[in-house]
Amino acid sequence: MKLPVFSSLLAIALAAGLSAANAAEPLKALLIAGGCCHDYAKQKDILKEGIEKRANIHVDVIYSEDHNTKPKFPIYGNPDYAKGYDVIIHDECAADINDQAVVEGVLKPHRDGIPGVNLHCAMHCYRIGNPNEPGTPGTPHAFWFEYLGLQSSGHGSQLPIALSFTDKNSPITKGMSDWTTINEELYNNIKIYTGQALVHGKQTVKVKKKQADGTETEETKDNDYVVAWTNLYQGKTRVFSTTIGHNNDTVKDDRYLDLVTRGLLWAVDKIDADGKPKAGYGPGGK
Repeated sequence: MKLPVFSSLLAIALAAGLSAANAAEPLKALLIAGGCCHDYAKQKDILKEGIEKRANIHVDVIYSEDHNTKPKFPIYGNPDYAKGYDVIIHDECAADINDQAVVEGVLKPHRDGIPGVNLHCAMHCYRIGNPNEPGTPGTPHAFWFEYLGLQSSGHGSQLPIALSFTDKNSPITKGMSDWTTINEELYNNIKIYTGQALVHGKQTVKVKKKQADGTETEETKDNDYVVAWTNLYQGKTRVFSTTIGHNNDTVKDDRYLDLVTRGLLWAVDKIDADGKPKAGYGPGGK
């Protein structure tokens, strides 16, 4: 039996209204960008646009125009800076911000359970003490590294990095293929705490060796380090990190943006086992 036209329209309207009511609210992410050594003025926009295009996420940005290792951010001294956000993306380069009270203030939301995503130079921020010395868990020297799940202290020259997706079962990397970056910085691994490796990076470098007769010879060496991983901070807070992402062309690479977005969705538990956003958290709320 056919419904009257009015009834049919009413049914359609009710269904549409119900669908709208059940639509997922966009996740709220706070991106912190700025500091030394990188083109954050452009990269913050590349990241915001790339993440919002790939998932139902709205990204707010806190950006510092300081181009030094002690950039000024309003989050410092404000332990409630993450209030109202589902996830914090650290993309700052603040290598000489090492005051314990400031570091603990940055960490407080994550200690309280707000997930984190950390990109490139964020691994070299908020380090108390000598970053070349492995930190002892529970001490101020290890505070930031325990949050990350891995300790890094530096990198060599910019050269291509061969990325190998070693954990192919993680929803973050499911179905992704190995690839080689343009010239990029390969961050070292001083110590792995509780981080779970997802991607390794191998870089072939030239090293000079001094011989007994005083002459120098040049040899090649392969450096192999973890470059993307997950961590369960304090046993409760999901954290995703990748050390890749120095140059703009890498940051705007679709493969890089896919990896970062998946890592973010994993951190907020909005990704399926097959690597796709859960219902309502895909592009446009799909």
